[in-house]
Amino acid sequence: MLNQNPSKHLPPLIAFIGCDGSGKSTLSMEITNALSKIRPTQRCYLGQGSGNIGRRIRELKYIGPILDRIIEKKATTARKEGNKIPGVLTALVIFLFSCVRYYNFKRMIHARKKGVMVVTDRYPQTTIYGFYDGPGLSAAHTTNWFISKLVQWEYELYDRMASVKPDIIFRLNIDVDTAFARKQDHDYDLLKAKVGVTPKLSFRGAHVVDVDATLPYEEVYQIVWNMIKEII
Repeated sequence: MLNQNPSKHLPPLIAFIGCDGSGKSTLSMEITNALSKIRPTQRCYLGQGSGNIGRRIRELKYIGPILDRIIEKKATTARKEGNKIPGVLTALVIFLFSCVRYYNFKRMIHARKKGVMVVTDRYPQTTIYGFYDGPGLSAAHTTNWFISKLVQWEYELYDRMASVKPDIIFRLNIDVDTAFARKQDHDYDLLKAKVGVTPKLSFRGAHVVDVDATLPYEEVYQIVWNMIKEII
């Protein structure tokens, strides 16, 4: 069980969120490197890792690309509001990915309790369902009792994670065309959807700092670094 109200003496927890292409991975890595020279600091990726698994599936000889398309199509269907979750297997896959995220989150909590400052790439939330680090099974619907249980259990995991508020969240804002120019292998419509909901992510009243991620990287880094120096 996660401690939903971590005490003030814990090291700072700093999170970077934003649409793909906003620079959160690069920033989180470089900020972690800089902070590590001052005090023990760990970077934690709080995505699901489904992209890496998808790439491994695509590399399977003969059946890989076909299998990847089938899984991706079903998962996409399950994550869209108003759709019906297409079967127990799809629901289980999405639920297991959420369990991986929860496992990584607990490791992050453990690191803080040991006195390590944590910088995260992404952060779980319960405002938006189906994508953007929100509950994957809560957008669609189902009449299957077992899938309904998975939906409930998954939401409880996200509720526990979202109840732990970072000390500061850097919300990296970017327009869809800039994001697509940086991530041309991504789906344009999904990027557009993420850009649209980014301002709506409040993280339960946590301290959120908006940063214009279309600025040159050096400027973005300096803005972020100057604010971090105030809390460490």
